[in-house]
Parts: sequence; C-alpha cells; structure tokens
Amino acid sequence: MAHAKTSKNQAPDIAAQVTFAMRVMGVAPIPRNYELYYEAYLGSNPKLTQELAALGSKATQEELDLIGARHFAHIHYPAGVERVHAHLARHLKELLSMMREEHVALESYTKLLDETTAQINVKGHAGAEILRQAVDLLTSATTETVTQGRERAENVSQKSVEMEAIRQELDEYKRIANTDSLTRLANRRAFDERLATVYNSEQHRASTSLLIADIDHFKKINDSFGHPIGDKILATVGNVIRATLRRDTFVARTGGEEFAVILTDASTDESYQIAERIRQALANTPFKNSKTGVNYGPITLSIGLCQATQAADYLDLYNKADIALYCAKNSGRNCSTVYEDGMKKESRRGWLIYRR
Repeated sequence: MAHAKTSKNQAPDIAAQVTFAMRVMGVAPIPRNYELYYEAYLGSNPKLTQELAALGSKATQEELDLIGARHFAHIHYPAGVERVHAHLARHLKELLSMMREEHVALESYTKLLDETTAQINVKGHAGAEILRQAVDLLTSATTETVTQGRERAENVSQKSVEMEAIRQELDEYKRIANTDSLTRLANRRAFDERLATVYNSEQHRASTSLLIADIDHFKKINDSFGHPIGDKILATVGNVIRATLRRDTFVARTGGEEFAVILTDASTDESYQIAERIRQALANTPFKNSKTGVNYGPITLSIGLCQATQAADYLDLYNKADIALYCAKNSGRNCSTVYEDGMKKESRRGWLIYRR
C-alpha cells in the first residue's frame, strides 16, 4: 500500500492538547496536574471531567490535589518519588561522610607510620626501649584502625542494602505510574512513550504495526448493568487480549473502553491474523454471572490496524489506526480493518474539559 499523506483531520498530539489547555486555564504544569487533565481528556472518568470543568480557570492547587486524591490515589506518586529521592540523598550523604572518615583515618595512620619509622631511624634512638614503644604504639594504632575500618565496612554494607531497597521502591513507583489500575495493563502514559520509540530507527519502523481495539456498544453495557459490571468486563477484556498474545507484546488500555497493541516483527497479513485471533477469542469468552445467571454478553471488539511504514510519525500512525477502527465500527462492528489510503473520518475525540 502506498504511503498516505497526513489527513487534515488528524488528531493533534494529545500531550500538546493537554498542555495547551492547562496553560489556558492557568493550571500549574506539574506532573500530578498533567495526569489529572490527561485522564480527563481520555474521557474514561466522566465524574472527574465534570469536577475539573466546574473549577474552570479558577482552580487552586489544593482543589486539584483533593480531586486527584479522590479519583486517583496513585496520582500523587510524584510526592512519593520526591520522598524516596530525599531518603536516597540522605543515605548517599551519610555514605560519603563515612568514606571521608575512612580516608581521614587512613591518612592519620599513614602519618603515624611515617613518624614512627623516622623516629626509629634517627641515630642514637634505636634502642630496645624505643623499639618497644614504637611496637606498642603501632599495635594500638593498627588495632584501632582495623576495628574502625571493620565498623565502617559494616555501615557501608548496611547503607548499600538500604539504598537497594530505595531503588526497588523507585522502580515500584515507576511501575505504578505506567500501569492501568483496573486492567493491570500499561496505561496511556506508557503507551505514548512506547509508541514514540517506533520511529527511532528505520529497522524498528519497518517491522512494527499498531492495533487499536474498542469494545462495541460499551456505553449500553454501563447503562444497562452499571459501572461496576463495566469495570469487570474491562478487566476481563484486558486479560483476554493479554492471554492471546506473546508475553513480550506491548498491550495497553489507552482510555475508556479502548485498548492498543504494538506488534513487532509482523507483516500486514500477520498483524491482521493476530487482530482476528484477539477478536475471536473475546467473542468466544462467556460473560455470565454464575450466581444470578445474568448474561452480559456477547462482548465484541472492533479493531483497526496500521503498519508503521504507512505513517510519517507515531502521531500519524495512531491517527491512521484510529481511522481504520472508525471504519470497522461503520462496517457493522465486531471486525478488524486494515488502514488503506483514502480512508477518512471526523475525529471522534475532543477536549472534554470544555464541554458544558
């Protein structure tokens, strides 16, 4: 398929939209605020969107933090990272202090050796008493130096253990920051970061494709059975997609009822077959309450896919996969559609914060 030009209706960079909206609304451009408005943009939490819209351009940081704590407890992970960084800095400072003490102690010991040697070598002072005093002095100094060295070594070892624990805590914060709490898949933040790397090399680009999957009629499911059931269905869909793919395949929940898969080393035909395998696996999955007998299914997916070679950059790639998804929806849903030149659609996304 020929390389397609970027559509005039191409969805703008999400990060740029969020950042611009925050600037217009006078919101401080700090990570936890960005996370709030990013989630609102995706539209997966209508209550959050309404609360931010109600604040308008008069939002104080305290009000934003209260909203963040209420809707996304993990949203304050930057504060945790700052705390851990403070602990790390303190441990490093203590470690450097111990190293300086060790250096000073060794310098003092070396100086004592030099002075004692010089005293012994002075003419007329090589008697037995001088030698005995020198040996006693060196023995005492050596014992003290060795003891202090052992204590410092133990302290350094303990600090190393503590710093490793801090490193693991930082890794956990990073994992939380990049994980969707409902499905345990990667979240939109992690997806954007990963997708941006596709065009880092021509080799990577040539072997990568993007799948965007959307649950059909999900709003009706929420309206009919309630959001708690909807959340369980989202989690199950995520599990089915994850189980259908290789363990090293990148899978994300990108917002609401939308999922994304970044495939590597897959041709267009292979990518389509994988998309169909995911779709069929979900169509064959029962969604029935074993206690009440209520059947929530069938639950189906519409999937759009595009090869990275068909797009100019990662934003263009996402937009074209999204266009293919839109075409799949218009074709009756529960199907997979490959992007082709000439496909168009009106963007189905908007800056929800501004909707009143």
